[in-house]
Amino acid sequence: MRTILHCDLNHFYAAVECLYHPEVRDKPLAVCGDPGLRQGIVLAKNDLAKERGVQTGEAIWQARQKCPELVCIPPHYSRYLHYSRHAHRIYSEYTDRVEPFGLDECWLDLTGCEHLWGSGEAVAAALRQRIREELGVTVSVGVSFCKIFAKLGSDLKKLDATTVIPKEEFRAIVWPLPVADLLYVGRATQQKLARYNIYTIGQLAQTDLWFLASRLGKMGTVLWGWANGYDGAPVQAMGEGRAIRSIGNSATVPRDLHTDREAAIVLRILAESVGQRLRQQGLLCTTVQLSLRDADLLSYSHRSKLPGPTCHTGELWNVALALYREAKRDRPLRSLGLRACGLLPAVSRQMSLFDQQNEGALEETVDALRRRFGNGVIRRGLLLEDAQLASLDPQEHWIHPVSYFG
Repeated sequence: MRTILHCDLNHFYAAVECLYHPEVRDKPLAVCGDPGLRQGIVLAKNDLAKERGVQTGEAIWQARQKCPELVCIPPHYSRYLHYSRHAHRIYSEYTDRVEPFGLDECWLDLTGCEHLWGSGEAVAAALRQRIREELGVTVSVGVSFCKIFAKLGSDLKKLDATTVIPKEEFRAIVWPLPVADLLYVGRATQQKLARYNIYTIGQLAQTDLWFLASRLGKMGTVLWGWANGYDGAPVQAMGEGRAIRSIGNSATVPRDLHTDREAAIVLRILAESVGQRLRQQGLLCTTVQLSLRDADLLSYSHRSKLPGPTCHTGELWNVALALYREAKRDRPLRSLGLRACGLLPAVSRQMSLFDQQNEGALEETVDALRRRFGNGVIRRGLLLEDAQLASLDPQEHWIHPVSYFG
């Protein structure tokens, strides 16, 4: 049986900021984007802010309605990366099988190392002490026989706590929990499951598999397996490459978007960034996905299969515009996201008489100029129409999340 740990640095961004600003340690604190640029989303908060109802992902104005005395600090990603690397160094002293899940979370596989370090629970206690003493922040650790339940365990007790979910007892511990506690069960999936009277992980586990697959597709099968403890996914070894499954960017815009032209400008910036990253990785995409979030914070997405694989910015933009026209509703937009999926090596592209070879050469030249002089060295004429929207810089403001599926 495997021994898997999931380490989650508690309120990581906020905890690091408190190390640099000890004067706000005893005040409700949130790490947020720039309110002036409408990137004012709560990225992290401390316990005092959480007690007052502040939630990660909500707008600053919403958080301040709940907590008027909230202290907002801008993010400093170089600091978080520094502390994240130190935490990984500590983890790697116990096993080489350490798999990051974002800056603040990691899985560790201790299978076969118990004779060196003791039980998973003993290692969790040692890690918590070292993180607290060496980094000045705290970590919660879940210990289980699979990755999914190890992560669930690290979420059950905060702060600076260990939760053990043994294989022989997982039903008693996990099944009574809300289905939303399971990884990748977001609000939309939770609402869909509620329509079928599925509210707990146990009810999900005992639902007919074929019924879930018919309602949720492939993800229904995955969630049913996880709820029943069927998760054999390996913990990736340190330094082991993970195949890139998709490349995407999203941005919260400086103001609500009311017109198609405004959306086209932001989509052009997104397409430029995604196309550039595809070319840097030597990849082509076969599918494009567009995500939209309106002023009421309602999110929805559409995707489209491409006629052929591409990495050309113009093609990505045209597909994004078509998806936008298909998906748009009568609500102002707050954020947009563009993702290239179904990736293939660039050598697989078949050239034809209609292939835009000149466009490819031009994009490579533009990429080289931007790498040398920065993204602002050359811009599309479209972006000159709106300096505020054109100020969005993917290299400075956007982070690309890690997926459990790679």
